[in-house]
This record gives sequence, structure tokens and C-alpha cells, in this order.
Amino acid sequence: MGLFMTKQANNEVVTIKKYANRRLYNTQTSSYIVLEDLFEMIKRGEEFIVKDAKTDDDLTRAVLTQIIFEQEAKGYNLLPISFLRQLIGMYGNTQLEGVVPNYLTATMEQFIQNQEKMIGFSTDQWTDYTPMKMFENMAEQNMKIFEQTMGMFSPNKKDE
Repeated sequence: MGLFMTKQANNEVVTIKKYANRRLYNTQTSSYIVLEDLFEMIKRGEEFIVKDAKTDDDLTRAVLTQIIFEQEAKGYNLLPISFLRQLIGMYGNTQLEGVVPNYLTATMEQFIQNQEKMIGFSTDQWTDYTPMKMFENMAEQNMKIFEQTMGMFSPNKKDE
């Protein structure tokens, strides 16, 4: 399994039905699955949506959160405690509700692009690229993303 996700060739979104007994059913393969199967689907870049089998409510966010919880419990500690505390502290702040999801999405996309660039470097190119320079570049890009995201929520300024 590679580090980066690849999109499904057919861009089809698989529907997963979640039943009251917490069982998950993949409508594409007509089989019952577990959270680990969804984890593997994500790693392969497969898109899916999770729906309540009875009400048809979208449960995707809750299931994705559950997958993160299980992976963290297995020892894959990608989310630092300070990040989790800060993120939780933002809940209920109506001023940040529109900004934070967009910012985090854009930042993660930029991070993945940077990782792909690093993998594509030749050995000769690495001599000019230090870890400190990498973090400086990422910080600059994150600041640009943040400014763009904040600009979406600020009123338009009229030319004087």
C-alpha cells in the first residue's frame, strides 16, 4: 500500500449501508464489511458514503471519525494531543465554523502535494533541500492558504 491515495478510475462513490446492529454493508460488492475494510478503501483512494439503512441519513462523518479513533487506539498517533485540544476548543465557535474545515482541507491537500514532490526529487536535488527549508516552505504555503480562506469571509473592499 502506498503512502498516497489514488482516485478510483471510474470516480464512482460506493454506498455503504449501516444497520441498527452496527453492521456495515457494501452495496457495490453486496457483502458485509468492517471498519478496517473502509480504512483500506480510503487508503486505496476509493470514495464512499455511509448511509443509515433505515433513515437514509448520512453517517459518513461519524464513521470516518470512528476509523480515526480506532487507528489512534492501535498506536498510529498522527494527531498530536495539542492539535486535538485546539480542534475541540474550536467547536461551538460560529466564527470559525466556515473557516476551519476549508483551511484544514486546503492545508492537507498542500501537504500531500509537497510529499509527492519530495518523492519525485532525484538524489542530486536533495543536496539543496534541507528539512528546515521544507518546513519553511510549508509554513509559507499554509499562511497563503489561511489568508485565502480568511479572504473568503471578509467583506469586499471598495477601491477608493
